[in-house]
Amino acid sequence: MAMGTRKMRERQEGLWYGGELATAPGHPFYKRLNEVLDDAKFDRFCEKSCAGFYHQKLGRPSLPPGQYFRIMMIGFFEGLDSERGIAWRLADSLTLRQFLSIGLDEKTPDHVTISRTRRLIRAATHQRIFSFVLEQLAQAGLVKGKTIGVDSTTLEANAAMKSIVRRDTGESYLTYLKRLAEAEGIDAQDAAGLLRMDRKRKKKTSNEDWHSPSDEDAEITKLKDGRTALAFKAENAVDMETGAIVAVTTHGGAAADTATIQETVIEAGIAVAGLIAETTPQGEYPVYPEGVREVVADKGYHSNEAVLGLEQLQVRTYIAEPDRGRRNWRGKAAEKAAVYGNRRRIQGPRGKSLQRQRGERIERNFAHQFDTGGLDRLYVRGTENVHKKLLIQAAACNLALLMRSWYGSGKPRAAHDKVVDAILTILAVLKAVEGTFTAPRPTLYRKLRFSRRSDRPHLHFSAGRKRPV
Repeated sequence: MAMGTRKMRERQEGLWYGGELATAPGHPFYKRLNEVLDDAKFDRFCEKSCAGFYHQKLGRPSLPPGQYFRIMMIGFFEGLDSERGIAWRLADSLTLRQFLSIGLDEKTPDHVTISRTRRLIRAATHQRIFSFVLEQLAQAGLVKGKTIGVDSTTLEANAAMKSIVRRDTGESYLTYLKRLAEAEGIDAQDAAGLLRMDRKRKKKTSNEDWHSPSDEDAEITKLKDGRTALAFKAENAVDMETGAIVAVTTHGGAAADTATIQETVIEAGIAVAGLIAETTPQGEYPVYPEGVREVVADKGYHSNEAVLGLEQLQVRTYIAEPDRGRRNWRGKAAEKAAVYGNRRRIQGPRGKSLQRQRGERIERNFAHQFDTGGLDRLYVRGTENVHKKLLIQAAACNLALLMRSWYGSGKPRAAHDKVVDAILTILAVLKAVEGTFTAPRPTLYRKLRFSRRSDRPHLHFSAGRKRPV
């Protein structure tokens, strides 16, 4: 593909149009976001990083790199989960046309072009874009880097359980089940009998025996809602002081938390070490100069090997410990020292404070990324493509944190709600001021009167100054 450059936002449209020109005032959030990206020279960095994937002459015209990464971030800001949905939204919105500098006489990119560009650009380049956004947060004082929290979530893969086949024979699950039924003397044509037999079997679908031919990297696991499905695991390292996402790693859905935490902590340490080399205009370090020193996690990450491995990385652990009763430490002196040290720290005031902050710093980020951010399931396949998607989603989440710290809103809908709240506040103030300078209206008061024919009281209402009954 031949690489183009993103045109300036002040693009001059054609002089003559056959019909009435459609215009839009533009969303203030996207205008400010473009100002932030332009000040950081985002497009120039993207074009320099992606130059090796484009040809100057050969190939059809493609998406400029800066425009491609903006398109991927729109999925987070608009709550769209698929590239097809993003393409439909682009074709439908004049505001997003202005954000991407696409003229009214130009066609918006379709989902095929977007997905083709994603496959063309490597995961390492997506990592560089994520690191570039992280540097902008560090320069703004939103990354400290001393204490990080680690957590993960499972995302349903773009592959169905009905498509799994055995690794040894290649037969489908139904064919395999019929073969077992014939071996046990059960009628293979009896669907109810097959289901009864299948319910009695234990460990029916293990990743050692089964895989999906459409997505070899997806693994069978149980999702958080209780369903068994093919999935991937997204794991984040979050700065516990600011909420910024420092590192993102991607694993198979069945990977244990205790087996992946060290990789995520190492990625976070590399990211913070890269930020230490950069200094602010005042000559100060934007992050903690000694790098990552503390790790916070829930009880799912606690094991002897995990705690000992993190201690060997020279970081203090604050990992919640499940109740395992009495332990046998015979021949495990190093593990015992590491586990007891972690237990002593989590029972102290700082450990309890960090565990309370997990919901605010880590769980809120997952809610922004995967609930309101629209990435509750995956529509791409393969670990590399999933990792690219997660990196840009995390970069957009970090940009939202930067926008929220500067302008008070991190998403277009939040900015719109703030405008509505401001208008309602102004109207309420004007009404209160108007009531101060106007004469009070006559109010109704109640007066008891007795009828001549009976002694029962009747309520009569009259206008005037209010008097006690």
